[in-house]
Amino acid sequence: MRLSLAALSLFALSGAAFAQDQVRIGVEGNYPPFSQVAPDGSLSGFDIDIANAICEQMQAECTLVQQEWDGMIPALAANKFDMIVASMTITDERRKVVDFSDPYYDVPSRFVAAEGAFEGYSPEELAGKTIIVLRNSPRAQYLQATYPDSRILAVDREPAVYLELAAGRGDIAFGSSVVSAEAFLKQPEGEGFAQVGETLTLTDSVDGGVGIAMRKGDEALRTRVNQALAAILEDGSYAEMAGRYFDFDITPPHARQ
Repeated sequence: MRLSLAALSLFALSGAAFAQDQVRIGVEGNYPPFSQVAPDGSLSGFDIDIANAICEQMQAECTLVQQEWDGMIPALAANKFDMIVASMTITDERRKVVDFSDPYYDVPSRFVAAEGAFEGYSPEELAGKTIIVLRNSPRAQYLQATYPDSRILAVDREPAVYLELAAGRGDIAFGSSVVSAEAFLKQPEGEGFAQVGETLTLTDSVDGGVGIAMRKGDEALRTRVNQALAAILEDGSYAEMAGRYFDFDITPPHARQ
């Protein structure tokens, strides 16, 4: 009986260790250059590189699970995956339902419109205008609070913000400075459009950049992820990955020299 109990205990411990190293990661796939799907179904982008680098640092066997943006947090809560690497901004509202890692990048927002259409983006200047933004995002919340006299057109994906703008369904777009540049302004369809005013940090809505979300209370995983993030920031691999996609610094403020 003693041998059997010892064997069962050893099996349980081994199973726990094995389970801990099986990590499922929720990713999107519709948010270039952070995540995108190739014709062969493979995923690529900065978020995908970060997810793989974290797995390598944790020496974990990871599975990427593609998920539509609006269902990310419900799918995490339903145990469809263990963490989310999908450019999720850290906010107090989201902290009520998930725990976040340390930030892994930070990008300001900006307005984009037809060249010469606007000199600035004050609430007075945009009164009566239609502003296009990603649905259920901190930017959408910011617009609703700050631009009560503007019409808000919310879309399901960040690249669609600029597709709607180019199609004339809104007057001005509000989104990530990275996505607006990479997916629109640097592309043929962005000809004739430009940034309006200066970039903008949403100090009232954005709480520390973009992080990796996990279920509330999963402190063991959160600790491992933060250690992995610190390691790739320290060894230069983060800078190498970011350099594949961006010509400006997206390093989170706490990690900048």
